[in-house]
Amino acid sequence: MSFVPLRLRPTGRGSALAVSDAGRFFVGSPDFLERLADERISDSDRAFLRSGGFLIEEGDLLGATAHTRGVADRIASVGTLDYLILVPTLRCNLSCSYCQVSRVAETRQGFDWSEETLAAVLTMIDRLETPRLKIEFQGGEPTLRPDLIRAVIERCARFEQVEFVVCTNLQHVDDEIMAIFDRPDVFISTSLDGDAATHSRNRTGTFEITDAFFANLRSLTDRHGPRKISALPTIDPTSPPEIDELIDAYVTLGLDSIFLRPINYQGFARKRHATSREQDDGWRGYYQRFVRRLIERNWLDRGRVLEETYLSIALRRIFQPGLERHVDLRNPNPMGVDYIVVDHDGTVYPTDEARMLARSGVVDLAIGSVTDGWNGPARDLLNTGVTNQFDPDCMRCAFQPF
Repeated sequence: MSFVPLRLRPTGRGSALAVSDAGRFFVGSPDFLERLADERISDSDRAFLRSGGFLIEEGDLLGATAHTRGVADRIASVGTLDYLILVPTLRCNLSCSYCQVSRVAETRQGFDWSEETLAAVLTMIDRLETPRLKIEFQGGEPTLRPDLIRAVIERCARFEQVEFVVCTNLQHVDDEIMAIFDRPDVFISTSLDGDAATHSRNRTGTFEITDAFFANLRSLTDRHGPRKISALPTIDPTSPPEIDELIDAYVTLGLDSIFLRPINYQGFARKRHATSREQDDGWRGYYQRFVRRLIERNWLDRGRVLEETYLSIALRRIFQPGLERHVDLRNPNPMGVDYIVVDHDGTVYPTDEARMLARSGVVDLAIGSVTDGWNGPARDLLNTGVTNQFDPDCMRCAFQPF
């Protein structure tokens, strides 16, 4: 017989979480783990380990194959380019203190796609070999240039399946923008930090501007229902909103999903929210209390299920390997292969975080441009670190298979 290698993580109760390369896991008592380490397992121990795929008897080809398949399912497969983050403008009509990309004022010149950049983006779309495509319009505030959004959408008519996500602050929605939102293949991603007072403090600065946002958000949820719209709150762990008030702000609008996230130490946050550099116990404690309260409310209100989106993503990574393509968590994660970011000036980045770092002047991780291509030395250098599979620290981590 042979034991499947296990990674251990103490639970704080004397026991430990044990995880195999295939992502199968159990919590073992100190006595059990000691017997396992000394290979003094009992018949009942042996039956438990065999049933969970942690022990493979000699000659058990099915068990060995099942373990190998489980490991393979954890390894992300990467196809052709089919996910684009496009930034048609860096201009914005808000000045949020925690803006991750250091947006520029709405009146600034030279921060939109040029005609040359637009032509290069459309040519790139024409050359894509995938039948399915997802495009996310980021900013700045992309709805300041609805003409550029329309030009991209119209160019994608040939694809069998296409989805567009417009990431917008919803401060201004006129007939032209509403016509884009009315398309069945267009979805909306926005920010909702809580009630009007919290949202005003974090994002808009005045109740008048906040009222316009809520009016537009309600209009869209009434018009299309909540499934077309996703929203997330950005939490300052030093002064987080009261949990039930935050949940109620979403429930009132019919939104069932809340993507909780702390302030990202990028862009303007590097100066205005210096404490966001580290995610300390304050954030982790708030997140745990939020999730527990969400579960409690789901239990009390059987007619409605609310989710915290990041937790849902993490759970799918654990229990449904291969079905969750969230690029922040996959392994390996090759750069500039199946997804890229095209900035306002045509620069291509491997991730949106790389774009933020460049805007903040921290490090330039650009891999090329949409006009000249990005399959060069810069991308190759980044891809030398494409996996944590053989990193000395990660190899011992119980969470590495996920």
